[in-house]
Amino acid sequence: MIRALLFLTMLGLLPGVALAQGNGEAQANTPAIVMFLVFIAATMGITWWAARRTKTTADFYTAGGGITGFQNGLAIAGDYLSAASFLGIAGMVYVSGFDGMIYAIGFLFGWPVVMFLIAERLRNLGRYNFADVTSFRLGQTKMRVLAASASLLIIALYLIAQMVGAGKLIVLLFGIKYNLAVVIVGALMIVYVAFGGMTATTWVQIIKAVLMLFGATLLAGLVLAGFNFNPDVMLAEAVKIHPTGNAIMAPGAQVSSNPLNALSLGLALAFGTAGLPHILMRFFTVANANEARKSVIYASTFIGYFYLLTFIIGFGAIAILYKHPEYFTTSANGEIDIINSLIGGTNMVAVHLSNAVGGSLLLGFLAAVTFATIVAVVAGLALAGAAAISHDLYANVFARGRATEKQQMRISRIATVSLGIIAILLGIVFENQNVAFMVGLAFAIAASSNFPVLLLSIAWRGCTTRGATIGGFIGLATATLWVVLSKTVWVDVFGFAEPITPFPNPGIISIPLAFVAIWLFSITDKSAASVNERAAFDALTVRSQTGIGATAASDH
Repeated sequence: MIRALLFLTMLGLLPGVALAQGNGEAQANTPAIVMFLVFIAATMGITWWAARRTKTTADFYTAGGGITGFQNGLAIAGDYLSAASFLGIAGMVYVSGFDGMIYAIGFLFGWPVVMFLIAERLRNLGRYNFADVTSFRLGQTKMRVLAASASLLIIALYLIAQMVGAGKLIVLLFGIKYNLAVVIVGALMIVYVAFGGMTATTWVQIIKAVLMLFGATLLAGLVLAGFNFNPDVMLAEAVKIHPTGNAIMAPGAQVSSNPLNALSLGLALAFGTAGLPHILMRFFTVANANEARKSVIYASTFIGYFYLLTFIIGFGAIAILYKHPEYFTTSANGEIDIINSLIGGTNMVAVHLSNAVGGSLLLGFLAAVTFATIVAVVAGLALAGAAAISHDLYANVFARGRATEKQQMRISRIATVSLGIIAILLGIVFENQNVAFMVGLAFAIAASSNFPVLLLSIAWRGCTTRGATIGGFIGLATATLWVVLSKTVWVDVFGFAEPITPFPNPGIISIPLAFVAIWLFSITDKSAASVNERAAFDALTVRSQTGIGATAASDH
């Protein structure tokens, strides 16, 4: 089955290559195509191997708990370093300089929160996903419905970024139509997750992380080599070329035009990591809490190093791409607008830069790696979504714990196919959105709903099911409604003249509101169930801190 799907996928690509060479719209890159197909073949082989090992729900969701801390750290980095990281942030630095680094700093800042507040307790308390943790002493049904609702919305937003990045990339690679490119990505995602589960997803992410770190290091090194490894010379050239001049080296419109939006964005990025379902799910693939801590340390190191490279790539692109008019569409008088006329849009800055400094071979390698990045992240998202639907909603809400493993596996695979179709549709609808910004919105939802409920359920005795449910849904609804009424959706997608909310990032409103609502509706909860929930806090604390009674890897 997998080999047949691989063959069909390649057949779908080949006409696109011929079209690219024949209609003048784009020129197919032979090294890129070869590396792309090699990656697809290798990962299909991994999926075939993993499918033979995936027998139970534990294998499907957590790879049987057999991943080491170092391997999981690489896999987390592979999951986290998405299209937004390589394509989006490099593009934002290219457009706005220093302002673009706000996203990178915010993304990185979330990891100490995960390290000190979440990772160890999560592994000791949970089995498959973070909903297991929130429902440890709180109401199963309400907690899982909340967790699944928030997770599926976060996954949808995150998928938009990945599908847009992948579609644009394949358009440049093969010259095929954007919609067909998105369909190809969705089809590959379905194969990886439906057949290989967490084992295949983990190894695809590990391979992708190694290739991504190597490729970004090589690209940044070649950029610096063009300026005798002197960053000052590179930055001076970028300042001279960029339309805003010295302004790119200082906080700009991101902060000065609306400080509340900048603060709101920072809060979402700082606390959103600890609420992302596909990231939290990775802590259940290791054997114990010690390995979970190691995972965070390794992941933080790899991710921090990568974001330093995006700084060099973004500013290096300003200084170098201007010398290559072939990457731009020129105006009638022959002038180049380096911001608005870049072929493929600013999300393709890193891809064009790789061609400029390393030729078609480096372009082919980095394009294939970037595609691997997107597919790995999309697979992780689909797996988290399948867990929310099958494990949380079907097994524990609708079937009330009576579902067999065979039934859960069937629902998981059906959910994977459904999520793949939804991802394709979202990728087509949101084609022109900046991918880093879309991920920022997903972080805001995660920080406003999942994070407050998760943190207070394990750290505050007074948290009750009533408080967590109402507060979590208030944070979720507030953040979602704010985003819908902002310029990003209300104006750019729906076409209205003016946005209703004053700035697009909801975190500064929705995050405190969620915490306050959880507190208020918990302290006013006098039900008999709330008494038992508070009493169960001691058992939760002992298990979360010591691991006594935690699910062992062999029990997964």
